[in-house]
Amino acid sequence: MIQILVIDDEEPIRNLLARMIELEGYKVVKACDCQSAVKQMEVQPFDVVLCDVFLPDGNGVDFIFDIKKNLPNAEIILLTAHGNISDGVQAIKNGAFDYITKGDDNRKIIPTINRAVEVVEKQRGGKKPSLTYSFDSIIGESRSLQQAVSLAKKVASTDVAVLLTGETGTGKEVFAHSIHYASPRSNNQIVAINCSAFSKDLLESELFGYKAGAFTGANKDKKGLFEVANHGTIFLDEIGEMAFDLQARLLRVLETGEYIKVGDTRPTKVDVRVISATNRDLKKEIEKGNFREDLYFRLSVFQILLPPLRERPEDVASLSQMFLSVFAGKLKKEIKGITPEALTVLRNAEWRGNVRELRNVIERSAIICDEWVTLQDLPVDLQNNLSEGNNSNDEFELAAIERKHITKVLQYTNGNKTETARLLKIGLATLYRKIESYGISQNEKTTFSK
Repeated sequence: MIQILVIDDEEPIRNLLARMIELEGYKVVKACDCQSAVKQMEVQPFDVVLCDVFLPDGNGVDFIFDIKKNLPNAEIILLTAHGNISDGVQAIKNGAFDYITKGDDNRKIIPTINRAVEVVEKQRGGKKPSLTYSFDSIIGESRSLQQAVSLAKKVASTDVAVLLTGETGTGKEVFAHSIHYASPRSNNQIVAINCSAFSKDLLESELFGYKAGAFTGANKDKKGLFEVANHGTIFLDEIGEMAFDLQARLLRVLETGEYIKVGDTRPTKVDVRVISATNRDLKKEIEKGNFREDLYFRLSVFQILLPPLRERPEDVASLSQMFLSVFAGKLKKEIKGITPEALTVLRNAEWRGNVRELRNVIERSAIICDEWVTLQDLPVDLQNNLSEGNNSNDEFELAAIERKHITKVLQYTNGNKTETARLLKIGLATLYRKIESYGISQNEKTTFSK
């Protein structure tokens, strides 16, 4: 089993991270500082280390060297509460796998860990992770979705570049992986990177790598993701966010199949299929001067538009039931299903965040519910949809519902406000304001802790 070491001096955050990771099927060991982490590393091996930057007895960026001494084959992911580009660059130079900002990047933690595990499995010759990426895993019978699936199946067997377009949360990454695993390259690796998650210099380093001695801190050669994905596929998510001058380097790789690493004199040749995705209108970005037209034509040999969830409400029920089954298994709960009233509300919701938003709603509802997911287990804003058209008493009624819902979640988390805010999908400061505004007592059925 994959073993992950979580290092963070804040106990609530440390416990929350551990719980999130354990739900993904990994074994987790926790440490509160550098000293205790070293003791853990001396007695047992770890595949991935998730480490806070600011620790009581050291700095995570510098601590990378100590981790590598004890665990030379482990992948290290740094976490910080305050995003700092220079720290991020230095962390990658020191050998970190990735650098994530807490809060803003919470949704990236599990996907990043999964990517790190893929690298670990690849390096030790293990099997690929048991990801269920296939066209059969794409749920929905709506005509618009099935048209997108049909196009993806047809292009999968070819080697052409694919551009996936559509709103955020429509399933572009699932489509990208499904295309790869249905292609002749399926026995090789697919590597995914979110182009919006890195600064220009850091993204360039991630994509193309560098040679030892190329700059201060470059102690060994670093493979870029294009090299890691050789003979496989690279998925460039949010390609519309890539810096304009970096687009020229990407174009050259697509045209020639080679590039020169920083600090190198010889070109590196690669054979990689490129699948990219964006929620932007790239033609408009070209008109604004933000995106290269020649790169657009290279990336968009075959385009697939993924429909938003609000345009296919007939798929909401099947998606909800699938997500509920997954989370019930992870939580080890017996959940019979979703009540008709709750299902009606789910079908009629706008779903601005699309499938990703629906997944989050079902996850939270699965945690809160008993045997059935009822209307009261859904987020307050969805419950409020049934209250439209009421008289001036609406304000009082909705406030009462929200107060009750917040209290229920606080009871579930045993008063852990950090986790409560995460489940409610609101900021911690917002949660404190609502607790004060609604007069929720710290002694109300449970003892709340800060």
